[in-house]
Amino acid sequence: MKRIRRILIANRGEIAVRIIRTCRELGIATVAVYSDADRGALHVRLADEAYPIGPAPARESYLAGERIVAVGTRTGCDAVHPGYGFLSENADFAALVADAGLAFVGPPTAVQRALGEKTSARRLAKAAGVAIAEGSDALADEPAARAAAERIGYPVLLKPAGGGGGKGMRIVRGPDELALAWRGATGEAGSAFGVAALFVERYLEHARHVEMQIFADTHGNIVWLGERDCSIQRRQQKLVEETPGPAVSDELRARLGASAVAIARAAGYVNAGTAEFLVDQDGRAVFLEMNTRLQVEHPITELATGLDLVALQLRVAQGEALPFTQDAVERRGAAIELRITAEDPSAGFLPSAGRVSLFREPAGPGVRVDHALFAGSPVPTEYDPLLAKLVCWGPTREVALARARRAVRETIVAGVPTSLPFHARTLVEPDFASGRYDTGYVASHWPPPAPLELDDDAAVAAGIVAVLTRASRAPAHGERNGQSRWDTAAREDALR
Repeated sequence: MKRIRRILIANRGEIAVRIIRTCRELGIATVAVYSDADRGALHVRLADEAYPIGPAPARESYLAGERIVAVGTRTGCDAVHPGYGFLSENADFAALVADAGLAFVGPPTAVQRALGEKTSARRLAKAAGVAIAEGSDALADEPAARAAAERIGYPVLLKPAGGGGGKGMRIVRGPDELALAWRGATGEAGSAFGVAALFVERYLEHARHVEMQIFADTHGNIVWLGERDCSIQRRQQKLVEETPGPAVSDELRARLGASAVAIARAAGYVNAGTAEFLVDQDGRAVFLEMNTRLQVEHPITELATGLDLVALQLRVAQGEALPFTQDAVERRGAAIELRITAEDPSAGFLPSAGRVSLFREPAGPGVRVDHALFAGSPVPTEYDPLLAKLVCWGPTREVALARARRAVRETIVAGVPTSLPFHARTLVEPDFASGRYDTGYVASHWPPPAPLELDDDAAVAAGIVAVLTRASRAPAHGERNGQSRWDTAAREDALR
């Protein structure tokens, strides 16, 4: 395959910025696309070129595959990187890219069809000898879901067949909850992935959600790079991830790695992927799904292994062999990722929208922040509420947690409510600090029984956030067409 010299990034926000930065290091020119809501976004300003693709709703822009591919061919791109979410696990989009003569930076169409569709992935895993959670095939309607749930036994989980990331998932604890859950899940799955199909899976209480990062090339080499514990979730969407998993033994790690590689080999896998498992209190693991893309939480694997996973993706997409074998993979220390989302944890993590009036990111040893923020950046209602990822590494879990606590105190995001108060509390909460948690952690520990006591630095930061948040809700002096002169200057300053 020819060398990638120009690439189209079919995504937005922090992941688009993340990809642009690696491409710049590698001398690869970048082409961004943007919706009307993202006209002034950071990924648009950082890319070498940027082109509009439609109105703010994702269905009319970031899910418009033919429109995106047309931009790629028109601008002379060699490849398309889908990021995560949107079209990243859409086999039809991967086929569109290939038919246009562009390299798809991810698994090819056949693999996407086998594993990107979650019920097909379950069947393939079972055939490969990997235990799976009891579940159904894709379901046509609510009555079919009800029949499947009765057969499996409540509680069950409604899951989208066409995508991951927690979107379109609902826990159903009894038959009276099913109708409402079905309507909500199909609507959310359709908006997020363009496919509304769902299936039913047994919901395991008090289990840990542990995933295994794999990489495969076109020469038959497949390696696993280590696990990530993603059990701290609300509404089946992750808030905190860490590696190594605090309850993962060397034996379990090797078993999960072998299972992930077996599934990948059975599917003829190529590029980055993540096998997700539920692990019960006795260490028994069942396969959930394979995410056929780069994960949101990939930075903690990068910090633990010293690898640039986006650079590896690009090398594999060019037809190169992986530059190391399984025996050469080294993992050191511990890393933790905190997702900073535009959600109000004091109001049940209600999503919020508005404008970021001030952003101060932390620094210091072992601290990394992936984001696309600047003072004045809008927070649209049309997309995922993820604003930034605060990632901390240390030689031990204790050091990584200490750095994370410091970094949270240093971070300011004003203008919209964020998940930072949740992170500040969780990092000092005894069960989390000792590694005693599972997927029910948020439900059992939040909201906290008493307000968080802030140290002096955190109290000052909270005060600044409160003042700026109130100020951001008032029209700025000289505001025209919804954008103030100050906002425009702030955007320009952010790029100097």
